[in-house]
Amino acid sequence: MHFLSSAFHYIIPFLVNLAIVVFVHEMGHFLVARRNGVRIEVFSIGFGSELFGWTDRRSTRWKISALPLGGYVKMFGDANAASMPGAETSELSAEERAVSFQHKRVGQRAAVVAAGPVANFLFAVLVFAALFSIVGRPFTPPVVGEVEPNSAAARAGFKAGDRIVRIGDQKIDRFQQIQQIVQFDLGDPLTIQVMRDGKAQDLEVRPDIVEQHDHFGHTYRIGRLGLRSNSVDYVRLAPLQALSQAGQESMYLTEATLKAIGQMIAGTRTTEELGGPLRIAQMSGEMAQSGLLSTSNIWFLAVLSLNLGLINLFPIPMLDGGHLLFYAVEAVRRRPLGPRIQDYGFRIGLTLVLLLMIFATWNDLVHLKVIQFVAGLMS
Repeated sequence: MHFLSSAFHYIIPFLVNLAIVVFVHEMGHFLVARRNGVRIEVFSIGFGSELFGWTDRRSTRWKISALPLGGYVKMFGDANAASMPGAETSELSAEERAVSFQHKRVGQRAAVVAAGPVANFLFAVLVFAALFSIVGRPFTPPVVGEVEPNSAAARAGFKAGDRIVRIGDQKIDRFQQIQQIVQFDLGDPLTIQVMRDGKAQDLEVRPDIVEQHDHFGHTYRIGRLGLRSNSVDYVRLAPLQALSQAGQESMYLTEATLKAIGQMIAGTRTTEELGGPLRIAQMSGEMAQSGLLSTSNIWFLAVLSLNLGLINLFPIPMLDGGHLLFYAVEAVRRRPLGPRIQDYGFRIGLTLVLLLMIFATWNDLVHLKVIQFVAGLMS
């Protein structure tokens, strides 16, 4: 009974959210491929054996497969779901070459491949825009309500009532911007301009580095000033303004993710924060506690779509970014890389992706205390 309850609260929301963002991603590939005259053989949500599906009038097989951790669009001329060239592509007739993905111009192939991540980014922007229009965007004036004792802000001389107008070169309009900038700086010194008694004043401050635990049990190292605000409101935006703000929100989240990854590589941020499918399932369940159409779950869906688009742009063979890297080389050389080089590239890419998944899943097992539980059984 407990298993069924866990499945309902965690696994089902996870699979629904993942299926949505994967469908958006693959639909991007599908639409641009069709636009460029490519014949689509398979559109699959999931991998492995087909559970059910149907064939449309253009002979495309639409299906749901057994392993629901992704999806693919297989185009005519591809040897597999990773869009590696088929061995028989040189033997195609003129009619078949006209609808083969591998025989399209390099710019057309790049457009088809880039369309998946682009679709994820556009979907996230539209979801954020809908939330900002219907629910409203969180808004807090950048006015200091309280300065925590013995904090970085207290040592720098901040006072209640200070209005923060600029951090470095960035203008500040909302209190949330302060949090967004500070938490990813990890102790870098900041120059913050405040308005106090009608006069501008620059304060130099180095944020403290603290460990923070969220309600999912995750631990993060973040920068902290020690400032608090006393008011928060939700402001509904007009459609065009909501779209603009949604674009900015998406850009910020993308930049923050890339910065966090860079800090992990540099060693200033722990790799324990890197989560895999188990932790995403946990977060999906937590966010969907109020329903799949709740504000928190829809927000999470947009963030998941952004991350899927961003990860797929990494220049690793097997991912969309790896294909784009090969196409860039092809555009410069004016001929594609040899089959052996591409094959080695895809093998290396597959190894890297599998290693990353194993590492992230290990982090999940440690975080969810599964390793500790198993060790306890064996001791």
